Amino acid sequence: MGFSGFFSAAVMLIFFVGFFMAVPEVVAANHGGVTRHYKFSIRMKNITRLCRTKSIVAVNGKFPGPRVVAREGDRHGIKQLRSGWADGPAYITQCPIRTGQSYVYNFTITGQRGTLFWHAHFSWLRATVYGPLIILPRRNESYPFLKPYKQVPILFGEWFNADPEAVINQSLQTGAGPNVSDAYTLNGLPGPLYNCSAKDTFKLKVKPGKTYLLRLINAALNDELFFRIANHSFTVVEADASYVKPFETDILVIAPGQTTNVLLKTKSPAPNATFFMLARPYATGMGTFDNTTVAGILEYENPSSSSLKNAPLLKPVLPAFNATNVVANFSNKFRSLATTKFPANVPQKVEKKFFFTVGLGSNPCPKNQTCQGPNGTKFAASMNNISFALPSTALLQSYFFSKSNGVFTTDFPDFPLHPFNYTGTPPNNTHVINGTTKVEVIPFNTSVEVVLQDTSILGAESHPLHLHGYNFYVVGQGFGNFDPKNDPPKFNLVDPVERNTVGVPSGGWVAIRFQADNPGVWLMHCHFDVHLSWGLRMAWIVLDGKLPNQKLPPPPSDLPKC
Repeated sequence: MGFSGFFSAAVMLIFFVGFFMAVPEVVAANHGGVTRHYKFSIRMKNITRLCRTKSIVAVNGKFPGPRVVAREGDRHGIKQLRSGWADGPAYITQCPIRTGQSYVYNFTITGQRGTLFWHAHFSWLRATVYGPLIILPRRNESYPFLKPYKQVPILFGEWFNADPEAVINQSLQTGAGPNVSDAYTLNGLPGPLYNCSAKDTFKLKVKPGKTYLLRLINAALNDELFFRIANHSFTVVEADASYVKPFETDILVIAPGQTTNVLLKTKSPAPNATFFMLARPYATGMGTFDNTTVAGILEYENPSSSSLKNAPLLKPVLPAFNATNVVANFSNKFRSLATTKFPANVPQKVEKKFFFTVGLGSNPCPKNQTCQGPNGTKFAASMNNISFALPSTALLQSYFFSKSNGVFTTDFPDFPLHPFNYTGTPPNNTHVINGTTKVEVIPFNTSVEVVLQDTSILGAESHPLHLHGYNFYVVGQGFGNFDPKNDPPKFNLVDPVERNTVGVPSGGWVAIRFQADNPGVWLMHCHFDVHLSWGLRMAWIVLDGKLPNQKLPPPPSDLPKC
């Protein structure tokens, strides 16, 4: 099971799996906080959407899955500080949980408060196995903004009429891009703009003159999304469970893996209208995408009106699907709170610099097979042209017990092996280096800077990059090729936003910094699952420090076996 983010509370998630997959049991533990226990049972469940009934993988029979709620300081955690065994990615920190088996994910929430989410981290099971993870402030502590009247989680998802596993398996076999989803969902519901779905519409019922905290989570597999509510605006107050300097906007952009908390101030008196809440994709690649719109409805409680049936339903205008400037302007508004209580501890000096290209590529078609990718090849994806191959046993276990031989090598390149004009005319040879499991090793507490550079190979595209085990600071971003001489002087080292997932701009670059103070093996990957499946991922090994509290503890006794 994958947790998107990290924090400090004690939590135990107990996962019982009714069939083979990678997911956990959750238990929360206690360090001055409370230990919260959640039991997750993973089974098949019949569900009907778009007038079709199908069997999906579900947690406790719910879609989306159950809400996990903790306070900062509880045992529960997403940063997974020294609890890498509970991080969840299949074949990185654990082997998948097999049918009839269970596993306890035990972690403490440290230094985080806000919204994250839990999800499966094996193939495309995340399509239906996900749910909100809400971290409240410590007891007797307040938000750094007006206390909301009510809090509402809103999860964006992606619905496939077909089995998502069959969709990606067919793509990997033929080499073509996968079939796109059939709908987007709000809290599991597609809404009235889809065939046969008016009854499956999420309605947000509000009172006039109140402030609501919307906890937005993009759990879609392969699409960044624009989101707007007709005639309403938002105040953004948090991103990826870190507070930000509040800013006003009437349009939100949220990538898979990201979370955003916003305040919604409702109108007073109640207007005689209802309002569409719409989301549709931001897409910059050359491939096809699900160009549809999910709708929910914002509805005022209006005791003075006998009925809202005749009231107009107002519709917002969303940007064009490829409105890159809208996304860039939105992204540049994020700043850390950077107060004494919530400091921005961005590394001022860097001990280790990395430059990773991220993008698409191709693999040659196997003999005696016809492939449907670019020019008769198979689609692939890579970082520094290395298409990362998952091992058949978990990296963390192999590393911890010093059994890396034949499992992984430690020669992931710090820089591209063959530099080129990354966002200009692409090279003729688009083949990636395949079938290798290469990792990057860094000493404990190293200050790290990584520049992530998009490429134009098979089309420039935005890539939401997620780092497990850490938050990082987004110190700079821009379009075109990163300039190592002229761009770093412009970096924001005062109040850069702190995130766990950042969108690498289409045809551009982003620079991040973090302090490698969390020992273990940590996956870094594109949060578009199609790119993840094609190999756009790598892993960091952060070595133990010298002190006992700087070392990774041994694995739990119930760690799943491969």
